[in-house]
Amino acid sequence: MQNVIKAGLPAAVGELCEIRLPRSSRGGDTLLGEVIASTADESQIMTFQHPVGVRPGLEVVARGRSLRVPVGFGVLGRTLNGLGEPVDGGPPTTGCRLRAMCNTPPVAMTRAPITKPLITGQRCIDGMLTLGVGQRVGLFAGSGVGKSTLMGEIAKHASADMNVIALIGERGREVRPFIDDCLGEAGRRKSVVVVATSDETPLMRIQAVKTAIEIAAEFRDQGGNVLFFLDSITRLAHAQRELGLSRGETPGTRGYPPSVHNLLANTLERLGNNQHGSITGIITVLVDGDDMDEPISDAARSILDGHLVLDRKLAAKGHFPAVNVLHSVSRLFREVTSADHQRAVTNVRRTLTAYEEIRDLIQVGLYQKGTVPDVDLAIQQMPSIEAFLKQDQGQHSQWIATVEQLKSLTA
Repeated sequence: MQNVIKAGLPAAVGELCEIRLPRSSRGGDTLLGEVIASTADESQIMTFQHPVGVRPGLEVVARGRSLRVPVGFGVLGRTLNGLGEPVDGGPPTTGCRLRAMCNTPPVAMTRAPITKPLITGQRCIDGMLTLGVGQRVGLFAGSGVGKSTLMGEIAKHASADMNVIALIGERGREVRPFIDDCLGEAGRRKSVVVVATSDETPLMRIQAVKTAIEIAAEFRDQGGNVLFFLDSITRLAHAQRELGLSRGETPGTRGYPPSVHNLLANTLERLGNNQHGSITGIITVLVDGDDMDEPISDAARSILDGHLVLDRKLAAKGHFPAVNVLHSVSRLFREVTSADHQRAVTNVRRTLTAYEEIRDLIQVGLYQKGTVPDVDLAIQQMPSIEAFLKQDQGQHSQWIATVEQLKSLTA
């Protein structure tokens, strides 16, 4: 099977192996791989790079350990590949230590409660869908609705100590524009970007997520409040599907084997608070055909602590960020906001709901003013509410100003 080498090698699952290529191929390099399955008779090894030059009879050496990646403040401002190696053209990373892969989430009883709001600088999120420090929220979006721009704006202005951004399965041409334009110099200085593009092997795409989480976990263990972006968990699931089918797993719904759901749960559970610091997760979910109930969307929504839905209709009208407030929810909203804030959000939601229920009649001119008092009030208030929910790129809203403006909308 593609990218899989079978050999009678006494090595544990997850252990690194070196495949020593002949000098006629790649100049005699070694190819790094990982054991993905093991039986009494053989070990299955998948390589991190494409296995060009691999043939039967090559020497395979087990390293006796899992991968170790550089962590610490020395990686801030850098762009790394899934193995933790710089790919930004800069010098090797300095001021770092090597950390072994650890797939164990924090123990449930050691997780600190989520009581403090995370300020993103985006009014529609901070006001209507307030997030907590240590929360994991899904960003559900199709293509072309401003997902990358919103991520960049949050990364630049959020009240986190540092950002760890995992770009998984991206088109190669989109990586540089995201770093240079969406993230910008201000965001790049406080961020680590881990990249695995769509042309790389499934193992490298999965490893990039693990590497990013290890970097974030090190910052958390040092007491930092980390903002972690994963773009996207859908492409992580696609990579695990390829790997799982390669090692003979039985496919399930839409071809996803059981290991996909196990990987999603393990990945998301590694985020959050521990007794030292926090990792707040913003996890993008690519909604295939705008189907919110496809298997990966449904699985992610069941684990995450809320979801922000980016609406294509809002984007088409030039309403950015295109967050559909009525279809979105933050499950920790009440834990991190005051009673006055909550009452203001309830009032705005009631107004939005009243307007949406009769929007079609209003647009075709069939609604007569005075028929329903609540709708009359909603029509009057909608311009100010829409102005509050819209925000230009580069505009940052302060927390106090956001809350005060929200309270005044339906006062």
